[in-house]
Amino acid sequence: MNDEKFNFDLMDFIALSPTPFHAVEGMIYKLECAGYQRLFESDSWQLEEKQGYYVTRNDSSIMAFKLGEDPVSNGINMVGAHTDSPCLKVKPEPDMLKKGYYQLGVEVYGGALLNPWFDRDLSLAGRVNFIDENDDLDSILINFEDAIAIIPSLAIHLDREANKDRSINSQTDIPPVLLKLPPSEKKDKPSFKDILLHKIKDETGAIEVLDYELSFYDVQQPAYVGLHQDFIASARLDNLLSCYTGLMAMTETCNPGSKLLICTDHEEVGSASACGAQGPFLQSVLERIGGSHENTVRMIDKSMMVSADNAHAVHPNFADKHDNNHGPEINQGPVIKTNANQRYATNSDTSALFKQLCKKADVPVQSFVVRTDMACGSTIGPITASETGVKTLDVGVPTFAMHSIRELAGRWDAYYLFRVLKEFYS
Repeated sequence: MNDEKFNFDLMDFIALSPTPFHAVEGMIYKLECAGYQRLFESDSWQLEEKQGYYVTRNDSSIMAFKLGEDPVSNGINMVGAHTDSPCLKVKPEPDMLKKGYYQLGVEVYGGALLNPWFDRDLSLAGRVNFIDENDDLDSILINFEDAIAIIPSLAIHLDREANKDRSINSQTDIPPVLLKLPPSEKKDKPSFKDILLHKIKDETGAIEVLDYELSFYDVQQPAYVGLHQDFIASARLDNLLSCYTGLMAMTETCNPGSKLLICTDHEEVGSASACGAQGPFLQSVLERIGGSHENTVRMIDKSMMVSADNAHAVHPNFADKHDNNHGPEINQGPVIKTNANQRYATNSDTSALFKQLCKKADVPVQSFVVRTDMACGSTIGPITASETGVKTLDVGVPTFAMHSIRELAGRWDAYYLFRVLKEFYS
């Protein structure tokens, strides 16, 4: 696969993955095309060597693996990423009617940059739970696809200090506008659940919507940007870029060793859930592969995890936000992330191995350490390492505007990471 095809496929994957549910659905499709078989945690597993498998939790986290000869003695090469991104989620009772405008109350999910959400064409996607005509409980993924909402900015004429000191109240300033009711209907507030029921009724036979997990997203498609198309601009690069890169590296690597990919939900809010990295998902699957506690411990000791999550590229307008010796540049290769206080799980052993892999793959590599006087973010790396005991490395593609509604990465960097992860899986 060359870089051009890789990037266009990456952008298509992100465009079709407005929520973690849709991302997992897209990954399932690619895994099944590659011959991977579905497993269910409630079933008894009979695993075969060289056969690929995948298993999901909550339809928003997924793990895929293929076992080589004697994984207990030889270990498993693992890559981890996360499926979620900061966004605006619809509240359980969201209906709002102000001055004849129908709006939905939203809750901020994760550490979102809120300013870029204003004046964007927004759609809505996620999971809807319902009762059908047989009184059975079921669910369906939906995607409105069209731009159905917007969060209009307040005109500068009404806030002359907007460019100096405008703050955002996440309760009152960001409910999206969906509809302007005519005067005759202003007293009749629409029902969001009725809107959802109308959308899914013909396809599902639903008679009542009980609940949902729905998120707004920007309908603008991912695209190349720049005079020489040096950049990829898109929503959810953090961290669907890593999910896709890990998936492609695994499915396109043919080798006799054991390999695993795990992409979990809820990283942006701490990973503390049944389907998050702090939950038991990975550990339980490793125990089923190992077959006993002792075998699992032996297998983990021979294994290694690459935690792939985007890194902060040095911004030319804000270069002083980086340590002078650790300012990763876009299109200069993946970034090894280290932190003395274990906010990243990298140590000298895992870092050295990754540098060796980059050399073998003929890929440049960079290092990132946050300024000593600034707080450091974290990833699933330290969580996975502490929960399972596996040796772990934190790496990522350098990115601008992380947690914005539209982020920016280099056109070469995801492909560089893909080549290194293929070398790792090999």
